[in-house]
Amino acid sequence: VLIYERIREEVRGGRTMLSALDAGFKRAFGTILDSHVTTLVAGFLMFWLGSGPVKGFAVTLSIGVLTSLFSAILVTRLLIVTWLRQWHPKAIPI
Repeated sequence: VLIYERIREEVRGGRTMLSALDAGFKRAFGTILDSHVTTLVAGFLMFWLGSGPVKGFAVTLSIGVLTSLFSAILVTRLLIVTWLRQWHPKAIPI
């Protein structure tokens, strides 16, 4: 959601779709990374201080956060760039 909103702001500011995509991802990256790192720190603390099921939850949480970070930054960008280059939309239909 954050990435799409940043892209929409850039398009409203007069940028082309591809340049808005680059600027939107750059602007959103810091916030996305901060939230994921904060959650990973919480997962590490739960693993370090917890026992049994809490450690299992911490591992599952950390795997989910890393997967989410990967998909938010790399997969989403690849899909949007492919879509933009193939269909040449005038606006983002969000």
